[in-house]
Amino acid sequence: MAIDFRSGKSRLGNPTGGLSGPAIKPITLKLVWETKKAVKTPIIGLGGVETVEDVLDYLAVGASAVQVGTAALLTRGPVSSLSPPLRPY
Repeated sequence: MAIDFRSGKSRLGNPTGGLSGPAIKPITLKLVWETKKAVKTPIIGLGGVETVEDVLDYLAVGASAVQVGTAALLTRGPVSSLSPPLRPY
């Protein structure tokens, strides 16, 4: 959240902003882990994925697939470089 103290309005375009990138990864890892214990359906892990290690973290806690958003935003392009190191997994 970020407020302009002069106007009292949000500096982010909506009242509370959002949480994204590496800051959200510990939270979403826990949610994937808890969800995996509770359901038998495939789970997509997402949040703060920048590296191959991030992808493997999500797979380790039970994700069936991983959405890559942070890396795409940081590189402003395709994240195909994450794919080859993941082939053994």
